[in-house]
Amino acid sequence: MNILVVGCGKLGRRLVEELYHQGHSVSVIDRDEEAIKSINEAFEGITAVGMAMDIEVLKSAGVESCDAVITVTSDDNLNITVSQIVREFFGIKNVVTKVTDPAREKVFNHFGLKTVCGTKLLSSAIISALNDDTDERQVTFGSSTVSFVTKEVDSILVGRDIDGVPKRAGESILGVLDKNGHIHLANGKKEIILNSSDRIIYAKSID
Repeated sequence: MNILVVGCGKLGRRLVEELYHQGHSVSVIDRDEEAIKSINEAFEGITAVGMAMDIEVLKSAGVESCDAVITVTSDDNLNITVSQIVREFFGIKNVVTKVTDPAREKVFNHFGLKTVCGTKLLSSAIISALNDDTDERQVTFGSSTVSFVTKEVDSILVGRDIDGVPKRAGESILGVLDKNGHIHLANGKKEIILNSSDRIIYAKSID
């Protein structure tokens, strides 16, 4: 297939490289020339620097001969705008759009777009990881990889509120996994008293 990828962050770059490796004809647009240059040097597809909403930029990236378009910028509004342009002006029906805000997913679907909501995928992955006996899981979401670790509550922390739990540099405390497998999210608004059977959920960006 001829595929256009709009957005060359870490996710976009990975898509470009993997699709190209699979034998597809791939082109990519990003307004940041340095992002384009970060693509693996083996890539020989079309690249275009500029705003993806610009019809001429889309044409320079070969959109008129594309079978599919993938929009994976960090801006939901830009993703839906570009998706609508390629559908309405260039007649491309196979459009896949990244969505960050789950509330907007229904809007995207209303326009007939295929959507992938990273927030929902991450949420599901976290719950799946926490229900597993493995203490650590890594999840790639958008342009970042997050490590999730669950640790037993130290005896000196039993009876204390989760807000008082120490953490290492770069770590955040997501919440608590209780003995029944229920997750209690730490949001600073509700007191969570730790029990000896709880496991504390830590999150840290590693990429």
